Amino acid sequence: MQKDKLELFIGPCVLESEALATEIVSRVKEDLSPFADRVNLHFKGSFDKANRSSIDSYRGPGMEKGLAILERIRKEYALPVITDFHLPEQADAVASVVDVLQVPAFLCRQTDMIIAGAQACKDHDRILKIKKGQFLSPEDTKNMVEKAATILPKNRIYLTERGTSFGYNTLIVDMASFQIMNSFGVKTIHDATHCVQRPGGLGKITGGKREQILVLAKAAIAAGANGIFMECHPNPEKALSDSTTSLPLEQVRPMVEKLLSIYEVV
Repeated sequence: MQKDKLELFIGPCVLESEALATEIVSRVKEDLSPFADRVNLHFKGSFDKANRSSIDSYRGPGMEKGLAILERIRKEYALPVITDFHLPEQADAVASVVDVLQVPAFLCRQTDMIIAGAQACKDHDRILKIKKGQFLSPEDTKNMVEKAATILPKNRIYLTERGTSFGYNTLIVDMASFQIMNSFGVKTIHDATHCVQRPGGLGKITGGKREQILVLAKAAIAAGANGIFMECHPNPEKALSDSTTSLPLEQVRPMVEKLLSIYEVV
């Protein structure tokens, strides 16, 4: 039986500009072209970062401009795209453009969000991806799956592990999460860059431990994750969001190559 391809969701944290998005997607697609038959690559980017630490932080271009950027990338680069939505009433418009609709971690228990997202995904033949909140155990995600499964088949529902709050400013990834969440009949994705954040760790911006991205991603794939979600940037220190945890663009290919070697053995 042929193994599923490794699911990859790669791009900037926030859509800073159309030029930057184009630079990133063209580089990532070219760098990962040797693995095209082994990975299922999606371009990711947020049109709004609705939970920034500071009121002064850049949030994004907004839904209309952001979706226009994603639609262009989807067509010109022949790649599926993914983005978040933040209100139930946004679900249909967002799902009309993107291939994967994502429920943010802090909103994962909101029934109206899950139902609206699932219905939009059904109407537009999309996938619903729900991030496990930092405040939940992996067992708690069963309720989220059951809500979405009243509308969508489980093969179109993905769960994402992005770490669990451990005291203040620290996230821990429980590697058993992937086995537990897979047992609910859905694919599981490891959020490789958000899980190394230190929320609020630098006061008005989120800190992070970029040096731990690869080691945790390798462990997650070995533990049974079906894919990786991660943010990259040509100059992470200048990124307008998640500057402490975005992966340098040139490190994407070697990281994916290492992860594939583990995934195909597992």
